[in-house]
Amino acid sequence: MIIKRTTRLLTAIFIFINIATISNTYAATDTYKIDTKGAHASIKFKIKHLGYSWLYGRFDTFDGTLMLDEKAPENSKIEVSIDTSSINSNHAERDKHLRGTDFLDVKKYPNATFKSTSISISGDNSGVLKGYLTLHGITNTIEIPVTHIGGGTDPWGGYRHGFSGSTTLTLKDYGIDFNLGPASTQVELILDIETVKQ
Repeated sequence: MIIKRTTRLLTAIFIFINIATISNTYAATDTYKIDTKGAHASIKFKIKHLGYSWLYGRFDTFDGTLMLDEKAPENSKIEVSIDTSSINSNHAERDKHLRGTDFLDVKKYPNATFKSTSISISGDNSGVLKGYLTLHGITNTIEIPVTHIGGGTDPWGGYRHGFSGSTTLTLKDYGIDFNLGPASTQVELILDIETVKQ
C-alpha cells in the first residue's frame, strides 16, 4: 500500500514538473511577424551572369512567423513562406522565363518554404540557423549564418527585432538544371528580416 501511494505521489510530481516546464517554455517564447506590411524586410538573391557580373533580384511577396526566446535564443523557431511568382529581377521577359518550367515552375510550385530545426549561437549577436528549405518541390537541409542587427521599442508602441543572413544554394540540388553556364550554377539568398511582436 505504501509503495502504491509513493508511486502515485512520484507520478503526480513528475506530471506537475512537466506541465510547469511546458508552461515556462511557452511563457518565455514571444510571437513575432515579419514586417512585410511596412516593407521592413526583404528576400533578395544574386547570381553571376556569364561570370562577368552579378544579377540581382528579389521576391516581392512573402511572410513568416518567428517564435523568439530572448533569454535562450537557441530555443527560437522561424517559418517563412515565399510566393515564387513574385520573383522580380527588374526585367519582365526574364521574370517570365524564371517563372516558367525551366526554373521555378510557379504554376506547379507556387510557394517556397523554410522551417527552422535548430539555432546554434556562435557569438553575442550571431548564430547559425538550420532548417528545411522546400523549393521547386524538393526539400533540403540548409544552414544560414545570421546576425542580430538589433531590437527594442518602436515609435508606435511596438517591439521589434531585426536579423540579417545569407546562404548559397546549388540550383541542381532543387531540380533546376537549365544551363546558364558554369559560372551560374549557384545562387545566393540574402535575407534582411525585421519582425514585430504580436
